[in-house]
Amino acid sequence: MEETGPLKQTPLFDLHVELGAKMVPFAGYDMPVNYPAGIMAEHQHTRSGAGLFDVSHMGQFRVSGPSVDAVATALEKLCPNDFRSLEPGQQRYGFLTNPKGGILDDLMVTRPAEEQGGAHLRMVVNAACKSTDFAHIQGNLGAGLKLEELADRALLAIQGPQAAAVVARLAPAAAGMKFMTGAWLEIAGIPCYATRSGYTGEDGYEISVPNARAVELARKLLAEPEVKPIGLGARDSLRLEAGLCLYGNDITERTTPVEAGLSWAIAERRRKEGGYPGDAVLKQQWAEGAARKRVGILPQGKAPARAHTEIADDSGHDLGEVTSGGFGPSLGKPIAMGYVSAPSAAIGGTLNLMVRGKALAARIVKMPFVPHRYHRG
Repeated sequence: MEETGPLKQTPLFDLHVELGAKMVPFAGYDMPVNYPAGIMAEHQHTRSGAGLFDVSHMGQFRVSGPSVDAVATALEKLCPNDFRSLEPGQQRYGFLTNPKGGILDDLMVTRPAEEQGGAHLRMVVNAACKSTDFAHIQGNLGAGLKLEELADRALLAIQGPQAAAVVARLAPAAAGMKFMTGAWLEIAGIPCYATRSGYTGEDGYEISVPNARAVELARKLLAEPEVKPIGLGARDSLRLEAGLCLYGNDITERTTPVEAGLSWAIAERRRKEGGYPGDAVLKQQWAEGAARKRVGILPQGKAPARAHTEIADDSGHDLGEVTSGGFGPSLGKPIAMGYVSAPSAAIGGTLNLMVRGKALAARIVKMPFVPHRYHRG
């Protein structure tokens, strides 16, 4: 649920303006959609070099308690994911669910290797959902546990095949990190908490840094020859090529993890024991199959199919709709994802996209459209 009122600014706002960014409203913030080079160039640079993204609008939370197990157990009452088995320094993808099994938000949870300030887990949630997420979590945590928003910290993401070399140059310890791990690092002398993760399908890091030093860190990274600033426009096309969901489009409170193809994020223990909102719905969908499925779509021709484009079969019967779509710069052709009825979801199947009243042929393909290049060690 997006907040209304005056647009907020991240600590990097003045730097974005200095760099010539086109600023747009996004999730209640004034954010850079692109810089002078343009979305296409920024996209391609992230695939070949290292792109720096300001994601400080995201919500950073800290949940603390008497033990990490107590915190993880409390979160498992709100999420279907397995947080109790997190090892020190490990990160995991998850989501908050409602009683119907719908996704209230997707998030990242990390167990720091060093418990600075006591036992806790760190969370990153979506910008448009952070106030409702905070209220929901706080209202259901139980006694002895504390939820804090880390509003004094910015979040930067550096992504691309040269991101690791750049960060290791400024923080040698970063080189030893693997995908979905986190660590406290001194990056160019600035104390940060970094995870080796991201939202582009590329290798890279998300770096939590004190607000007061965010611009300093951004300038240090941009001073490296491989790094260029990247806006939200390329962030969207990169994540779409990687087959990654955008909350509010591809997953919503009316979408279950099973329908969205995210069952891989729910461990067997959690599937069996339940104990989270919507567990009965998900168990039924695992047993009987969901009525619809998220699929990758490759439109034939050059016309892109945007979100809410109707999907139909050859007889004109409604099969579902596109939830994300656009041009895939790495492929040089339009791509999309969306939901179709389960019987129509087979890879290789054909369908029609109703674009401006015309039926455009498309076929269902396996995602991701561009292979992931995460560093798994």
